[in-house]
Amino acid sequence: MESDQLKNIVEAILLAAGRPLSIDQLLAMFAEHERPERSDIRDAVSALQADYESRGIALIQVGSGYRVQVRETMQPWVAHLWEEKPAHYSRALLETLALIVYRQPVTRGEIEEVRGVSVSTTIIKTLLEREWVHVVGHREVPGRPAMYGTTKKFLDYFSLKSLSELPSLAELRDLNEIGRELELDLSDIPGIGIELTPANDEAGVEAAAVEVEGPTDEPLADDVASAIEVTESDNLATLH
Repeated sequence: MESDQLKNIVEAILLAAGRPLSIDQLLAMFAEHERPERSDIRDAVSALQADYESRGIALIQVGSGYRVQVRETMQPWVAHLWEEKPAHYSRALLETLALIVYRQPVTRGEIEEVRGVSVSTTIIKTLLEREWVHVVGHREVPGRPAMYGTTKKFLDYFSLKSLSELPSLAELRDLNEIGRELELDLSDIPGIGIELTPANDEAGVEAAAVEVEGPTDEPLADDVASAIEVTESDNLATLH
């Protein structure tokens, strides 16, 4: 199969899918006798990414694989297609989500200990229903409380390839401290790297356990919730 033909096929599949597809899922679209090599699929994806560089859409890699989506710079115009306003989440929900992201696997009780208040059942239910978090196991203590971790859908929604694209706790502290000293609004500063457990390739990145340097018993909910808010504001609609 010619490389240009393969590129066109991969493009059509990704546009028609309306969701992220992994390399394995793309390969499964071909009959066995015409199935290309894995490296050929990767080359086709890279070629499409290069083709889209000067266009209003982009081919990006997220947690579940590759998808075509609107570029961030096009958002002001594309947003007029939808009458509904973007979903707004409470501070409590964002704090809870952020603590799960940075401290997973974590129990509800551990989240409450950091936040200093109880976690609403509605918040946990909302995060589970959105499939941003899931139960990854149970702590071997009396009552065996559920431990929560993030999912590939969390990565997909926030246009993240892996958790490593979130800012580190140390960087969040530094940015907030600088902001207080200079009296600046840092809400528009994009997230920068974080050292996390490496995750898998191919079918998307698994929500790996987070390794954060420094003490883990400090009340960091405000900082990490801010990180989630910044990331969410950059999320773009995918092409369906």
